[in-house]
Formats: sequence, C-alpha cells, structure tokens
Amino acid sequence: MKFRLWPRSLVGQLVFAVAVMLFVAQAINFALLVRGQKQQFLAHGGGMAVARIIDAVERDRRGDFRAGRDDERRRRGDRGAKQVISDTPIPMPAGAKRLPDLADYVSSLLHEADVRVEGVDAWALPVRPRPQRANFGGRPGFPSRIVVVSAKIDGRYVAARSRIQIGGDRLQGFLLWQTLSLYLLLLVPIMLIAWRAARPLRDLTRAARANPALRDAPPLKEEGPSDMRDLIAAFNAYRARIATMLSDKDRMLGAVGHDLRTPLASLRVRVEQIEDEALKGKMIASIEEMTAMLSDILALARSGAGTEAQERIPLREMIGELAADYQERGQDVAIADVADVAVLARPMLLKRALRNLADNAVAYGVRARLSVRVEGETARIAVSDDGPGLTDEQIRTLIEPFARGEQSRNRATGGAGLGLSIARDIAEGEGGSLTLSNRPGGGLDAVIALPVQA
Repeated sequence: MKFRLWPRSLVGQLVFAVAVMLFVAQAINFALLVRGQKQQFLAHGGGMAVARIIDAVERDRRGDFRAGRDDERRRRGDRGAKQVISDTPIPMPAGAKRLPDLADYVSSLLHEADVRVEGVDAWALPVRPRPQRANFGGRPGFPSRIVVVSAKIDGRYVAARSRIQIGGDRLQGFLLWQTLSLYLLLLVPIMLIAWRAARPLRDLTRAARANPALRDAPPLKEEGPSDMRDLIAAFNAYRARIATMLSDKDRMLGAVGHDLRTPLASLRVRVEQIEDEALKGKMIASIEEMTAMLSDILALARSGAGTEAQERIPLREMIGELAADYQERGQDVAIADVADVAVLARPMLLKRALRNLADNAVAYGVRARLSVRVEGETARIAVSDDGPGLTDEQIRTLIEPFARGEQSRNRATGGAGLGLSIARDIAEGEGGSLTLSNRPGGGLDAVIALPVQA
C-alpha cells in the first residue's frame, strides 16, 4: 500500500502546509538562536579569559603575581584557581571537553591585544552536581559550566578559569512552548476557516454527483465565503436550466411518441386489407419493428425521469415474481442464492431493468440465473448466463445506446441495442450502477448495485 504524505482534502492540505511552514520557520529560528548563543558564549568566555590571562601576565612581569597562593590553588585543581602560571603545560582533567572554537577565538583576541602567544588550548570541565542557589529575585540561578583557557606566552603557560552561564535547555524549552503556541494560534483559526469553506463544498460535490433527472431536488443553501456562495448560486442556476431542458425533452418525446404511434396504427389497419398474405406479413413485421423500436427509444429517453415514487422493495419477492413470469413462458430463468434484503427504488423501472438483463441472458447466454448478495451497505443483484462472455472492448461499447453484439439490425436476432443502456440509466437513476464482467469459468455477470435500505 502506497503511503500518501500529502492530504487529499482541502482542510488537510491547508493544515499540513501551514504546519510544515511553521516547522521550517521554527527550525530556522532555532538555528539562528543557537548560533547567537554560541557567539555569546565565545564573547563572554573568551573575553573573560583574555582579560584574566593578560592580567596574570602583567602582574607576573611586575612581580605582583603571588605564586605561592596561586600554586596552592593550582594544587587544589583548576576549579579552585582563577589564574595559574606554570612552566609546564596545564594538564586537561579526565572527562573534560575540548573547545577548539573558544581556543581560536581567544587566540585571535590575544593577537589583537599585541600579546605574542605560541599556542592556546581550551576545555570545559565536567559538570558536578551542586546545590541550586537562588538569585536576588528568588528564582533558581542559571546553570553554568567552568571553562579553562591555557595559553603559552614567553615560554610559560598561563591558564584562566571562568564560570559561564549556559541556557541550552532553557532555549529548547522556550522554543518548544513558542512552537506549540504558534500552532494553536494559527492552525485552529485556519482549520475553522477551511472547514467553513469545505462543508458547503462537500454538499456541492454530493449534489453534482446526484442524478440530474431528479428535478425535485431542493436548491443548495448558499453559505460559506463569498466565492463559495457565488459558486453554489451558479450551480443552482445551472441545475435549474438542466431541469427545464429535461422537462422540455419529455414533452417533446411525448408529442413525438403520440404523433408517430397514430400513423403507425393507421398504417397497420390499412395493411390488414392487403390480400397478399406474404406481403402483408412482411409489412406487419416492419410496422411492429418500428413500434418496438419507438418504444425502446422513448423508454431510454425517459429512464430515470418517470413520475413513479420510490418504494422499499424486498428483492427476494421481486426476484421470485420475475423468475416465475419467465418460467411460465417456458424460458430457462432460475433463482440462485438471494439475500433477504430490501432497496429503495421505483418498482416498475427496476423490474424493467432486470427484465432487459434477463432477456439478454436468455437470448445470448442460453439461460439466466438470478441472485442477490450483500457487500457492506450495497445490494448486488446479479443476472448470470452461460454464454461465451464478452471481450473488454464489447463490455465498454455494448452498454452504449444502439450497440449490439450481433451486428445485424434484425429484431429476430435481438433488439435495437437499447436494453443495456436502459438498464444502466435506471440503475444510475436509483443511485446505483450497472457493471458487466466475465466469470472465470465462463459466462457473463450483469450486476446492478443499489444501496441497502434498512
């Protein structure tokens, strides 16, 4: 399973983008603060060390450096003596951490002070636990470390000890609380604004996916930002125009059907007066073919737009009645496993769609088997046959109007190629879908999927 880091929703993308930008900004801020803290550490520790080294050198030249007392401090360790002058290198204690940046900084300061230095070394002594002392404000004092800087000047080694305050932990804690505060102050309003814009957008998406033939759907409420309200208003107007066009189409089709059926019926009466039985039979067959084709075309055009109300349909009863009708006519239509489930649909239209599928199964697939199974919240009504199946290209094309597997237009070998199109439009008009698929063992499954009605 491929992991998608970038969210798909509008709210998720806004929140993710702002969160990433805040993290990057805080990372840059942290890097700058760490760099500033390092510069402050070098300036404080290096400046103090240089001052004490120069002071020790000057006092030693004047003879004011009290060697005995400082030697005594040196013998107690670097932590006890602030300034030490020795003819031998100052040893770095075990556990101490060398500070090359501080050594280079002190060396540059000594050179600027015209002090001839032969080498500089610096280290930080290991931190020892000690009782916390309060400052004048009553708060605990800042944590500190002892830093020792040793410089070789005029063949002798001069060391200076300094205590430098460190605030790395405080800095990290401050940045953590600052980041959390920024996330709360920025992400919460952005989430609210994005949700306010996304909620009507989701309603608009559901309305756009709905069947346009459902003309009694109420207009969407115009809410959200001004851009979203303008979009919803445009969609409502667009859907109203579609409903008007569909109504005009139904009226036109009704008029066409009436105007064509009347002359066809009159023509049929006149044909009955022809004495040549062979010619009369052919003419009657042509008239019946034209009448059947006209009925199919009108059914396709009006599918999903009828005035029939939706009802709760127990599929077990409907499948049983449908199979019984075929069996009474001597057609091989059997019932397989049928789940006891109901759907919300228009009974006459759903039965017509199933009849179209069953007719195709009997005509092209030897026999038909009807079954119903439930997958999640969907009822899948399957019409299966034992025919040769279809190619992928045929599955894509046969569901379109006037497409037939048998290429001749003879109604004796099939209809006008509208049965699958009518079934598909009816299924989609009821909020479902029609799919065709080949079975591994041979045969074709035509499945109408509809939402389950509790």
